[in-house]
Amino acid sequence: MANPIKAQQDILNKLQINALHPMQEEAITTIPSTKNTILLSPTGTGKTLAFLLPLINVLDPDTKEIQALIIVPTRELAIQIEQVTRNMGTGFKVNAVYGGRPMSKDKIDIKHKPAILIGTPGRILDHIDSERFSTESVKTLILDEFDKSLEIGFEDEMSSILEELPSLDRRILTSATQGVKIPNFVKIEQPKIINYLDKKKNSQLQIKTVLSPTKNKLDALLNVLLHVGNKPGIIFCNLKDSIAVVSSFLQRHSISHARFSGGMEQKERERALIKFRNGTSQILLATDLAARGIDIPELKFIIHYELPIHLEEFTHRNGRTARVNEKGTAYLLQWKNQSLPEFVKNVPEADITERNNHKSKSWQTLFISGGRKDKISKGDIAGLFLKQGNITKEQLGVIELKQDCAFVAVPDSIASNLVEKLNNSRLKKKKVRIKII
Repeated sequence: MANPIKAQQDILNKLQINALHPMQEEAITTIPSTKNTILLSPTGTGKTLAFLLPLINVLDPDTKEIQALIIVPTRELAIQIEQVTRNMGTGFKVNAVYGGRPMSKDKIDIKHKPAILIGTPGRILDHIDSERFSTESVKTLILDEFDKSLEIGFEDEMSSILEELPSLDRRILTSATQGVKIPNFVKIEQPKIINYLDKKKNSQLQIKTVLSPTKNKLDALLNVLLHVGNKPGIIFCNLKDSIAVVSSFLQRHSISHARFSGGMEQKERERALIKFRNGTSQILLATDLAARGIDIPELKFIIHYELPIHLEEFTHRNGRTARVNEKGTAYLLQWKNQSLPEFVKNVPEADITERNNHKSKSWQTLFISGGRKDKISKGDIAGLFLKQGNITKEQLGVIELKQDCAFVAVPDSIASNLVEKLNNSRLKKKKVRIKII
């Protein structure tokens, strides 16, 4: 890029970011001149942008092969980084590959080589082993959330990937966890460590307990939800069975929610997050899979319906609220006869006598069978709904645009009518199907 400073400002303007945080500033200064960087910073502090901005500046626009690999432990994180990179509008092609996505889609994307390839270890290794792209031009390797991507289970795959990268001259490892052993095969010698984990001590996170007279804690959960009122939040469970029990309870009390756990199909998980982001679901009912690496807005609260076993998971869950300079509360539901683990001792009891149970807006999410690859924009979708759908701007909720489809939030009261009116409409040159999901 001819003028990196101007280009960076253009990107920040596109992302509607007014200023970078000190961690991001330090990363942007350090990474370009450092072969090995370890970036440690709490969940939600903007590590993705901290490594993407300097990465863009070292890419060669004339190289037609893959220049950077970003390896992540979860599909959701791969999708999130891909979306952020696209939103930056740099002109460099980016694609994400991961298990659960049709291999045929991967092959099409990789055939037209992206400058940046993002993916989970197994899927990346599959493409390398099948020689679907050359690794000769890969000069930058980023291991995001390396504490997960280098742990047992991924280690063999990661070792095999590293062996196939002969031209690496820059390694960037990021994590929200300290003290993780890095295997020798990563070859991260004399790294520059950027550590902002201790800054979390100044966060405005409040942790409070809520005592439950019953072991299932469902009534205590309802009391907390009535206390926080109409705000989005996450309820964390340890088990899929617990999620099923809590989900049935929330349904009986007409509390809109989406489930999110590892046992679900990838498409179901993606749609759960879409509905949570656009307000169709007020609550995300999730396992620790939602503790990090997913793209969701700032939350004012999270609830530990079940406590995790280890401090690390507890920290990551809590990191979903009180992010950067915001306030937030983590509620621990504790059965009266239950002893708490060492890492949550001396936690004050919450006063949840005040209730803010105002009625939430009821929304539905509509699916549209066309996306970016069809040259469809958010403006095209907004125009269709406002003009042909004859709705007001207030009735048009969040529009989320994907490569091959889009999602729009609309009030529940008009959702069916809109489907009837707009299904099989034309957007650009494509006739699109529209349905409620």
